[in-house]
Amino acid sequence: MSRLVLGCMRIEGLDDGAVRALVDTALDVGITTFDHADVYGSTRHACERRFGEAAGLTGARREQVTIQTKVGIREGYYDFSREHVRRSVDESLAALRTDHVDVLLLHRPDALADPDDVAETLDGLVTAGKVRAIGVSNHTAGQIALLERSLPTPIVANQMQLGLGHAPMIAAGLAANVAALEQSVDRDGGVLDACRLRGITVQAWSPFADADGRIVLGDREHHAELNDALDEIADAHGVTATAVVTAWITTHPARMQVVVGSTRPERIREAAPGADLRLTRPEWYRLVAAAGYAIP
Repeated sequence: MSRLVLGCMRIEGLDDGAVRALVDTALDVGITTFDHADVYGSTRHACERRFGEAAGLTGARREQVTIQTKVGIREGYYDFSREHVRRSVDESLAALRTDHVDVLLLHRPDALADPDDVAETLDGLVTAGKVRAIGVSNHTAGQIALLERSLPTPIVANQMQLGLGHAPMIAAGLAANVAALEQSVDRDGGVLDACRLRGITVQAWSPFADADGRIVLGDREHHAELNDALDEIADAHGVTATAVVTAWITTHPARMQVVVGSTRPERIREAAPGADLRLTRPEWYRLVAAAGYAIP
């Protein structure tokens, strides 16, 4: 799977040419993983359907890419029931115009799900050839361990919100044992380290936004110091600030993937160099501090 992932949650309104241009740009810069969910779009499967209609990923071209989708969010509640998961996967396959998805993620934890039942459902989809690998999204370390105990196939990914504007899964560890700092509170059970120990790839969603959903790039009202640092580091490496934000994630030794959810080919090209750019320790930690996190 490629270090960058093209997030497809906003493609519903694009015409065929725009979808193809986005996909072709992604492939040109080495992005071979495409991220979907059954709930993306104005109606269920709308973005998957737009992708299936327009992307043109058939035959040998289909085998060169990784298509992943998610299941489990319904209107007002979460649902990992056998009936819903099976039905939604079948609908996703039809919308995407493919006979399998490479990775199926459980979108958000369903507190009423029995891990044994969920594991049996997922294993059945793998055995049937409809799904090739299983992952999760927004799951804590404990939730992963609970599912993992029942699942005969390995969990390959956990998609979590992560970026310079929202980095508690990294920042908490930097402030470990500093009781006076709110940053030191572990809210996810050490999920990053837990994923690394299990060989689970963390996929960083919304990498350019802060906790309030604002894009940090160019936002000097709320993130002036961070943008100053980004611009200086970008100039030093001959790349854009978008690439530097991306590189802040890919420089981390966890070998995380970065989900770039843009409908603009130029943003994809701006981010792409960040897949291979390695920031120095002073640069990486400077960005941590500029983002407002303590380095005790």
